[in-house]
Amino acid sequence: MTEEQKYMSLAIDQAKIAASLNEVPVGAVVVYNGKIISGGYNKREKLKNSLYHAEIEAINGACKYLNEWRLIDCHLYVTLEPCAMCAGAIINSRISKLIYGTSDPKAGSCGSIINLFDLPYNHKPEVIYGIMQKECAFVLKDFFSGLRK
Repeated sequence: MTEEQKYMSLAIDQAKIAASLNEVPVGAVVVYNGKIISGGYNKREKLKNSLYHAEIEAINGACKYLNEWRLIDCHLYVTLEPCAMCAGAIINSRISKLIYGTSDPKAGSCGSIINLFDLPYNHKPEVIYGIMQKECAFVLKDFFSGLRK
């Protein structure tokens, strides 16, 4: 198992926690110097707040851990391509690398609908797509097929 797969597996674990709480199963972890410093999963339904995406939770936790808003040397692993809000948070927090598992054709803002990182913002993270894509997609498909039953 590669290092990227190891961290994405932990993001998938976060997504499974969300699924167990009837939240859309998206999970994220922030890695700094080879150590996981924060994790998050969707909590929109539980907290009745549209801001509680997995990425926002993970970024918030990393900022608290490092006592810093600039997450320059941090890598964000997330199971689903970030939306516009989360891509904006990645830009604003200066995350150096985004690694995501599966694309989001309905809200993805890192290439599916738009790529916010192609716009002339002051920061552009490195982006890696497709790490454990099948596993990340399965968690979402399994959740939504369960809702339809």
